[in-house]
Amino acid sequence: MEKEIRNIQNKIQRTSEDSRLVEGTAIVFNSDSVDMGFIEQIAPTAIDNETIANSDVFAYLDHNDNRGVLARCKYGKGSLDLWIENDGLHYRFEAPKTQLGDELLSYLSRGEITASSFAFTVAEGGDSWSRDNDGTVRRRITKIDRLFDVSPVFQPAYETTSVAKRKLDEINALNDKLDAILSEIQSW
Repeated sequence: MEKEIRNIQNKIQRTSEDSRLVEGTAIVFNSDSVDMGFIEQIAPTAIDNETIANSDVFAYLDHNDNRGVLARCKYGKGSLDLWIENDGLHYRFEAPKTQLGDELLSYLSRGEITASSFAFTVAEGGDSWSRDNDGTVRRRITKIDRLFDVSPVFQPAYETTSVAKRKLDEINALNDKLDAILSEIQSW
């Protein structure tokens, strides 16, 4: 299982201009991703309180763990609050009174950060792949094994990850073989 990263646009904000409280939505259920060579959805079953309790989750600025930690939820407890609602996984933390915390609040106030992101691994058998009639490849994540971080990020575009890209390449290779076989059968 390789770590994957996904970003969600317009899902983070300060609760008020004079507050240090930051809230965001890290995962939105049943929502199509942008096209990453495939379209992805995350099922409401993909994450539960047990996943949170078994994960050591950090809040970093733009996934950069070298800059410092904004908050942490270590196995369900800590300065980072994580909770699940019908629409997805939400998070909240008080920005620390540090240079990094002040920087985040400034970026949020100026509108330079408008997106949230999360890093995760998929559980064994926790995803399925399919192809629509129009050729669109779809991936549905049904179980996340572990969360690594939820992060305010600058770029709201999804990132293609090596594990997802490899799986997509496998599916495309199988589809090419199937197309060749069907073409051969039709020529008989």
